[in-house]
Amino acid sequence: MSEGRTKHRVFLGLGSNLGDRQANIQRAIELISERVGEVIRRSSLIETEPWGFESENKFLNGVILCETTLTPRQVLRKTQKIERDMGRKKKTVNCQLYSDRPIDIDILLYDDITVDEPDLKIPHPLMQERDFVMIPLQELL
Repeated sequence: MSEGRTKHRVFLGLGSNLGDRQANIQRAIELISERVGEVIRRSSLIETEPWGFESENKFLNGVILCETTLTPRQVLRKTQKIERDMGRKKKTVNCQLYSDRPIDIDILLYDDITVDEPDLKIPHPLMQERDFVMIPLQELL
């Protein structure tokens, strides 16, 4: 990323319920640092029950604050690629088909903008309903 470009603050929600959950989240943070922008702060991780589907595998969840020169659409593309690179097979569409996953990365907030597109909504439309997002997010706000 070149110098002189505007830096934006993006809050990303992270979750994992397959494999070594803590290592998965750490690896995702490393990849986000490389591909999206500098990770400025990170919340503590909390263990939670799956939300929106049944599974015996609990989640570890956390939130990070990242500074980026990327647009929201570029952040979405980069985070979805990180999910795929880390073994995620399916992405939830329209809050359907939630399933176990090695990593989940959601854009929660991007500066103070609102985006309302079919595949990109900022602020994240369900974050207020999810303690596993709001508790770690409150640590960073």
